[in-house]
Amino acid sequence: MIDHAAIKLRYDALDPLLDERGRRRFAAAEALAAGRGGVAAVSGVTGIARSTIGRGLAELRGKAAPDAGFDRVRRTGGGRRSLVATDPTLLADLKGLVEPVTRGDPMAPLLWTAKSLRNLARELGALGHCICHNVVADLLRGLGYSLQANRKTLEGTNHPTATGSSVISMNR
Repeated sequence: MIDHAAIKLRYDALDPLLDERGRRRFAAAEALAAGRGGVAAVSGVTGIARSTIGRGLAELRGKAAPDAGFDRVRRTGGGRRSLVATDPTLLADLKGLVEPVTRGDPMAPLLWTAKSLRNLARELGALGHCICHNVVADLLRGLGYSLQANRKTLEGTNHPTATGSSVISMNR
């Protein structure tokens, strides 16, 4: 008899602390402990796919390929494809929005734009792209732009005669 409530209790307690690898191996360990029907029970309780639990079982039994390192959670090539790969017009539209307001010497390696990341993301959204400001920042860095904040200049405060105490006379 498999105790679904106990599996759910342990999973709910550990889920916030686990990454993909830990979640996969936890589910596999629970399935092993449950015995026959354990994979189906753990999958039903946790919502983790049976194939993922199967990969975790292979890892626990030593039949899976060893991980490339502890810093890698997913297989090589795993994860979502980049927006540039799935949306071929994204970079051209971003360049079209940024180039009219580009600042800096075009021959120098330092370029920046006067538009904010959130405004660029909003304008790209109006053009039909689903993108957030963080991805816009990554794309701009890839295009060679430096992310510079707009800054107002303060006039008159650094002048020596502004305070009257440091007046320099050139007449002698």
